[in-house]
Amino acid sequence: MARKTARTESRQDLLHVERDELRPLAERMRPRTIDEMVGQRRLLAPGTALRRSIESGRVHSMVLWGPPGCGKTTLALLLAKYADAEFKAISAVLSGLPEVRQVLAEAAQRFADGRRTVLFVDEVHRFNKTQQDAFLPHIERGTIVFVGATTENPSFELNSALLSRCRVHVMEAVSPADILAALRSALDDSERGLGGRGLSIGDDQLRLVATAADGDVRRGLTLLEIAAELAGEADDAPDTSLEGTSVEGAATEGAEGQGGTVTDAILEQVLADRTRRFDKGGEQFYDQISALHKSVRSSNPDAALYWFARMLDGGCDPGYLARRLTRMAVEDIGLADPRAQAMAIEAWDTHDRLGSPEGDLALAQLVIYLASTAKSNAGYLAFGAAQRDVREHGTADVPLHLRNAPTKLMKQLGYSKGYQYDHDAEGGVALGQTGFPDAMGERVYYQPVERGLEIKLKEKLDRLRAQRARAQGEGSA
Repeated sequence: MARKTARTESRQDLLHVERDELRPLAERMRPRTIDEMVGQRRLLAPGTALRRSIESGRVHSMVLWGPPGCGKTTLALLLAKYADAEFKAISAVLSGLPEVRQVLAEAAQRFADGRRTVLFVDEVHRFNKTQQDAFLPHIERGTIVFVGATTENPSFELNSALLSRCRVHVMEAVSPADILAALRSALDDSERGLGGRGLSIGDDQLRLVATAADGDVRRGLTLLEIAAELAGEADDAPDTSLEGTSVEGAATEGAEGQGGTVTDAILEQVLADRTRRFDKGGEQFYDQISALHKSVRSSNPDAALYWFARMLDGGCDPGYLARRLTRMAVEDIGLADPRAQAMAIEAWDTHDRLGSPEGDLALAQLVIYLASTAKSNAGYLAFGAAQRDVREHGTADVPLHLRNAPTKLMKQLGYSKGYQYDHDAEGGVALGQTGFPDAMGERVYYQPVERGLEIKLKEKLDRLRAQRARAQGEGSA
């Protein structure tokens, strides 16, 4: 009977080991203490306010804003552990208001029994205003320690009432060096990681995995796990029968069966289809188009080309990029180089005809040209100034000499009287007449810069404006 009981316990332990092995490596290696977390030194370095708060167990409601895989869920789990609180997690993608109310009711009962709840809300920005408002009274009463996780800018996605009750902590993408440290820890850890399995992988290969993770620790560990599995499959698997084998022996045999060497060919296969982080509708998208626009404006073709390539790599619609590049040609180059606008339209049309990837080169060459040529926003500023005058002066009358006079009555009323036909004037410009409403007087909106073609335009307009001012002054005298 004792032997049977021991055998039963052994099998139960074995099943527990097997179930643990089924969990992804990234989940098994989730940090258990603050010291085990990689990255986020700004927030969690010894002596920082957040770290002191966590270690003392006096945690506050907060919103964790950062990219995927930077440790938001892990930090929430650690908050609950250090505060000796119950940890509950819901996802704004999967949960509706009934589920939220149920979790909050359970937290209220737990609070009445003297135990706090750390409520982790993943993708909190996906909750609408009504759903977000449901948390407010519970945060105020202390029923829950609210921890919301979001990859989007809280200023845009969360309502002000929720933000006013939470501290926003910005988390950063984890550096390749820190991800490398996490990968090495997984390789050394025989309890939760890949240690003791006989897996062989070089330092340079590990660095490639850390770089390919693109700031995401979870992604790096997943890539390492896939490489380990492929390396194990490449070797002849031993007999893994568990009959008559101890728990320790079974675990060892299983580990040996998952050994092997991660070759360059295996790693190339694992990393072949990796993608960079890019959100076509989120803040990252607008940050990158801003970087592209400002690099063009700053006459830095190399930086502009980099951001253009980044956005294409992330799956941005080339038609959107073509439209934005055309806007840059109009807004930031303008009359300093009128060819830029024509070239933008031609590149856009070329891409429409060829499509990607061939047409991408036309847009790439446009990026280089726009960034390299002369810049002027004089036309942009002039148009804005004219629009302001239109709003301020209302419906000002057109001067009589500028009005059309197609009928006899209109001529009798003075329409077109005194108009000077410019082609008949000396130099081709009738300087003695104004082009503005009488109530406004002359205005100067367009101030050409001394770059590109506008150098010539500035010389001409400065001369004409001076002559017109003298002529109108003499006529008035």
